Amino acid sequence: MSGKKPPFPTKLCIKNRQAHFAYTFLDRCTAGLMLQGTEIKSIRMGKASLQEAYCYFKEGSLWIKGMHIGAYLYGNLYNHEEKRDRQLLLQKKELQQLSKNQAKGLAIIPVELFINQRGFAKLVIALARGKKLYDKRQTIKERDLKRAAPSDLAIG
Repeated sequence: MSGKKPPFPTKLCIKNRQAHFAYTFLDRCTAGLMLQGTEIKSIRMGKASLQEAYCYFKEGSLWIKGMHIGAYLYGNLYNHEEKRDRQLLLQKKELQQLSKNQAKGLAIIPVELFINQRGFAKLVIALARGKKLYDKRQTIKERDLKRAAPSDLAIG
């Protein structure tokens, strides 16, 4: 028997699909999450949502608000609060860069939540600019053209 543990299975990936439609991403970054007790167990069961979540600065650190992590099914009296604010763990350089860019009117949006090889929950955040209505229409047109192209080739 070797002393190494097998790598943690990393099939879990929770995405914020609505963010791709509403924002244009400029820069991405991976951050750790400061979680309590049963929160990581709920995430591993896939009971999390990023749909209404956004990031903000508070006292020099980055926090996420509106991220829903469902109650742990087998939890007891010490189960966690589902929609509490959670601190993001980033290096000081990354925090300074994000705070400068946020001052320019850009938003920090959570894009993806996953479990890394060591079993820790990680959050991919993006520096984003909101799309205008005509940009959203253009995105819809491009998506429809991509869908229609393979069917046109199959028919013709």
